Amino acid sequence: MNSLLICLGKLISVISRTFNAGSGSTWPGHIALSLSPNFIKQVLKKNSVQVILIAGTNGKTTTGKLIQTILEKNGQKVFQNQAGANLLNGIASSLIANSNYDGMINKDFAIFEIDENTLPLILKEIYSPDYVIILNLFRDQLDRYGEVNAIAGNWSNSLSKINKKTTLILNADDPQIAFLGKFHANSLYFGIDPNNKTAKAQYASDSTYCQDCKNKLVYKSTYFSHLGDWLCAKCKYKHPENTFTSSPFYPLSGVYNQYNTNAAVLLAQNLGFKKEKITASLKGFKPAFGRQEILNANGKKIQIFLSKNPTGFNESLKTIVKLKARNLLLLLNDRIPDGRDVSWIWDVDFEDFSSQFENIVVSGDRVFDLGLRLKYAEFKNFHTEEDLTKAVDIAVGKTPKNETLYIFPTYSAMLEVRKILTGKKIL
Repeated sequence: MNSLLICLGKLISVISRTFNAGSGSTWPGHIALSLSPNFIKQVLKKNSVQVILIAGTNGKTTTGKLIQTILEKNGQKVFQNQAGANLLNGIASSLIANSNYDGMINKDFAIFEIDENTLPLILKEIYSPDYVIILNLFRDQLDRYGEVNAIAGNWSNSLSKINKKTTLILNADDPQIAFLGKFHANSLYFGIDPNNKTAKAQYASDSTYCQDCKNKLVYKSTYFSHLGDWLCAKCKYKHPENTFTSSPFYPLSGVYNQYNTNAAVLLAQNLGFKKEKITASLKGFKPAFGRQEILNANGKKIQIFLSKNPTGFNESLKTIVKLKARNLLLLLNDRIPDGRDVSWIWDVDFEDFSSQFENIVVSGDRVFDLGLRLKYAEFKNFHTEEDLTKAVDIAVGKTPKNETLYIFPTYSAMLEVRKILTGKKIL
């Protein structure tokens, strides 16, 4: 049965790519799971590939790409669920794409980026992953995911049932994530250097209460949102002491990418790779689509920063200010991949950036919602354009030859704007 599903899935992928209808990264898996609900479990059980799961609100795709780069540069054969297809159907599709017709996988590692709601489901299919990396937990798509406490509770319940040989790699600076390792002996922790001068306090926080006794946490320092060096004064539960905070090289800008890099390097070190080889690998890193990816249009340099929730948006704005950005295209959609509720834009600290940029163009399905938000933040120099293609033309046209256009899209808008700029679909 599975051999037939693999053949069918490969055929669907070929047809999809041939007609430029996407990469075939979801439909093959969707069909396979519809016909064989245990498809993922059965294929992995047949193979000895090491499985790495990556979950969290922000940074999953970048961290996965960092890990893949380190492993491949050091002679390992790796595959990933492509194009951010991080639901069960995307994982099943990646297995189809990397299996032969008998269901055998000739790879050393499988890296699966996991959607927040999908992690408990995939842990039922993969009871004994080799590594589970959890990066952070922020408010994101509340209409779909719910509040962070509910997600953390589901994660904790699922992780308590996995094989004790599984290694958890957890963000020590996020209290809810660090707590997931309290009852799992095989846990490693990463964070960022508390002396890092680029880390600044941010008052919009999603998780500031002790996960053990529910008392309000005390912070010695905060880096952004609720991430920092924390302590519960009541029960004395505190930030893990043995925390990895310093990678040998950081290939991407931004404090949030220091977290992503530290998580990837901690994993690589645990696998036995030497510092020198990790450094050399990171220096050859190229970002995933939409995650500080650099494109060119009409001789202009364009860099895309996927921005889909308040914390990510704030940190991306801080990053490009340090890069002396002057040209900005903001894109807000409210489709299923983005979340229908766009009220989160009122939690972005636009007021802190109202005088930072020279040329701003706003577009997307909810262009006027975002325009209103900028108006309340006292932005003076922005242009609204409903037609995305025209908005891209205007933004590119306003950008001088020697400067960069920075694009901040939500997820579906990122796929659209990349298609306009490159002429190719991803999904």
